[in-house]
Amino acid sequence: MPELPEVETIKNQLAKHLAGHKIEKVEVRVAKIFPQGKEKLIGGKIKGTRRFGKVLVVDLDNGYSFLIHLKLTGQVVYSNNKFPNLENKFTHVVFYLDGGAKLFFNDSRKFGWIKIAKSEEVIANSFIKKLGPEPFKGLSLKVFKEVLSRSGRPIKVVLMDQSRISGIGNIYANDALWLSAINPQRPANNLQPEEQKKLYEAILKVLKDGIKYQGASDQWYITAEGKKGTYQDHFLTYGQEGKLCPRPACRQAGAKFKKFFLGGRGTYICPNCQK
Repeated sequence: MPELPEVETIKNQLAKHLAGHKIEKVEVRVAKIFPQGKEKLIGGKIKGTRRFGKVLVVDLDNGYSFLIHLKLTGQVVYSNNKFPNLENKFTHVVFYLDGGAKLFFNDSRKFGWIKIAKSEEVIANSFIKKLGPEPFKGLSLKVFKEVLSRSGRPIKVVLMDQSRISGIGNIYANDALWLSAINPQRPANNLQPEEQKKLYEAILKVLKDGIKYQGASDQWYITAEGKKGTYQDHFLTYGQEGKLCPRPACRQAGAKFKKFFLGGRGTYICPNCQK
């Protein structure tokens, strides 16, 4: 599932390419993805983009916005003369823009969704208002410590709980926990103050790297320009099962990454250094 860095990358690219475009037509081919409200977008000129956790928001000058959640396999792809991206068999919604440009919503699993809201009421959307604070916004170290102190669940599960902290998914949770040398199974409220700080800083580091490399395209994700991100070339522990941990002491001990499932998600750990 696209996480904060992936959706942030899409948001930034769309902000650059969509600004000033007028929506001339919206074609919905799978009704459950975009069930209602498309007529409110016709004639609207795109003002900008926002992001709330993993939700992308596109604001129009007519007072309406459309919200997009990519879920597991969704893609939002811009097409014009410079970026001649084409629709495919998984293209379920097409936004026809002025100047011959288009915006495609692709989704092989059809779990993603598009919803309409008045721009001033986006933060009151039933999904968005349940989101917890997110890194780079409301998630200060103090707030982070408070979130962890309130739960005895495994720390990785808490990091991925969007009602606790929004934007962090499986890839970046795995990598942040390895970077901070913390066992994903540790109860969140069991972490000591220095470990809390180390994990907080690790989360910011891996998310910044994810944005720098325009996300991870290990599966379905592509940028709004139709290109692959490259964070998958920089994974720390995610997907590294069977490989030697790169920490010198671990490598010397022959410690390899192991995979197990926690909260139903693939979880990677170096049993030698993640305590």
